[in-house]
Amino acid sequence: MIKSSKEKGKASKARLLTLAASEFSRRGYHDTKISDIVAAAGLTQPAFYLYFSSKEAIFIELTQAFHNRMRTLIENSLLDSAMEQENVFEHIKTKLKMFFEFLAMEPDLTRIGLFVNPNRAQIRADMVRMVRDNLVKEQQSGYFRSDLDMEFVAECLVSMIEQLTETRLLPGLSSAGHLATQIVDLLLNGMIAE
Repeated sequence: MIKSSKEKGKASKARLLTLAASEFSRRGYHDTKISDIVAAAGLTQPAFYLYFSSKEAIFIELTQAFHNRMRTLIENSLLDSAMEQENVFEHIKTKLKMFFEFLAMEPDLTRIGLFVNPNRAQIRADMVRMVRDNLVKEQQSGYFRSDLDMEFVAECLVSMIEQLTETRLLPGLSSAGHLATQIVDLLLNGMIAE
């Protein structure tokens, strides 16, 4: 089957995005050159400029893709206000596992979004804000203690996600399911033996 020029163009753009993510992830933003990206993709620099106006443009597209997916996952993790209390643990664990699976499935994008991006502080602040907003709604629904500062809880949760992604998930030392279970168990059940 012969590919149309539109299909070839889509494939070339996707290849550039994938290989740019790999280069940015390995080298960082400043040390990655367009020539590195096109060489890895087996394309020419003029081909690059058909799809992206600059190195910054492709980097922004990658970070925006990460941010959009992250936002969707966090928005979809909100507990239903009618959920039975006994289902809360499993629901939160499942949603957190899905988040870790996304981070593991896209390791280059994850490294760019969480660790390489010069604007990573803004991405982190957005994560904290979205998680906090969910937690406040869930607190108002009676799932969590009313005396907890949900800004603090959100900061702790996002910090745990970042740290464990870097030290356990991306190196392959822990699975998404294991990390989700450990975090949810710690936060919901605590450390004191019964």
